[in-house]
Amino acid sequence: MADPAYLTVLTTTDAADKARTLARGAVAAKLAACAQVEGPITSVYRWEGEVRADQEWRVLYKTTTERYRELEAHIKSVHDYDTPEIIATPVTHGSDAYLAWVSAETSEG
Repeated sequence: MADPAYLTVLTTTDAADKARTLARGAVAAKLAACAQVEGPITSVYRWEGEVRADQEWRVLYKTTTERYRELEAHIKSVHDYDTPEIIATPVTHGSDAYLAWVSAETSEG
């Protein structure tokens, strides 16, 4: 099966302004056509042997598979977490017009 042409990519951070900065930076660099910021959400996780619960903000990027590696590298380079959540989910279906827009907005050049 071929790789999907489109992805949604998820990350989280601990403040609304950081989430907006992550979203804006990726869109400005044409690594994502769109980024949605949601929150606050409560994340429950284990870190350094301890179960924690913290408020976070979720950033959901819309991008192409072709731009994924650059988006991942970008998130890692600007994120302040030691191990930021970066999860990509394939888009199996979508409107032709919207997906064409994602392609246009993430094309290099």
